[in-house]
Amino acid sequence: MKKKIKIILISLVALIVVVLIGAGNYFYNYAVVPSEKDFLSSGNTEVSDSQKWFDNKENRTTWQLKASDGLKLSAIYLPAENAKKTAIIAHGYMGNAEDMADYAKIYHDLGYNVLTPDARGHGKSAGDYIGFGWDERKDYQQWIQQVLKKNAADQDIVLHGISMGAATVMMTSGEKLPQQVKAIVEDCGYTSANAELSYQLKDMFNLPAFPLIPVTSLVTKVRAGYFFGEADALKQLAKNERPMLFIHGDADKFVPFSMLDQNYQATKGPKEKYVVKGAAHAQAFSKNPEKYQATVAEFLTKYVK
Repeated sequence: MKKKIKIILISLVALIVVVLIGAGNYFYNYAVVPSEKDFLSSGNTEVSDSQKWFDNKENRTTWQLKASDGLKLSAIYLPAENAKKTAIIAHGYMGNAEDMADYAKIYHDLGYNVLTPDARGHGKSAGDYIGFGWDERKDYQQWIQQVLKKNAADQDIVLHGISMGAATVMMTSGEKLPQQVKAIVEDCGYTSANAELSYQLKDMFNLPAFPLIPVTSLVTKVRAGYFFGEADALKQLAKNERPMLFIHGDADKFVPFSMLDQNYQATKGPKEKYVVKGAAHAQAFSKNPEKYQATVAEFLTKYVK
């Protein structure tokens, strides 16, 4: 009898393990593998003046680099006349460099060269998984070095990210960066991959974080080389001493507005906060373009020559 019970228990445990591994792989494919996501809105299809300017092939060239793990990455570069300052702009989850026209125009109008990379697994960059900012932070260190190599070492550099791109620049901030990186702007970034994915699991599926997030994290470690717990903006911000502007819409239901204060409190450098009333996720600029640009410009004048 005891032997039968033991066999049943072992079989039950094995079944649970198989089910959890299957669920982990399902959610890995759902969240970490680059693909069309049914939970993402298509956004505004109207072509703005900024987009028309950005699409002008005479304005731009393509930059490429080989990432530390061998992936070929691509970026769009738009020079400004006689500029000795460059903005590197990071797009969001399942976006690409072509989405960054409005932000590129802000910086170009302020006299900056602009570099808008395609994150690994997005746009024209190679890759079969999303790093939620963690692997991407290494890529941004390389993009920074490429700017200094191509544009001379006396360049002042600003990082600006939206959503996952904001998490990317926050995670980059915790690394050893050259002194030419003068300031960082993050717009609606999450505190960590664990926190954001746990929130989305509850919001979209009404499921608790445990055990699915730990299991999916383990699958991600096996398939992509990192745990969700590593992709932590708060831990990286705790090492940051560079000036940072934090932007978030108070109607954001995708990356909770509460994450703004957590990120803001975590950083050790000079900091400012810009809350956009009534703005949903990644809509702070479109809610009030003039105020957005003025806020960014005013912040940067304090730290960039």
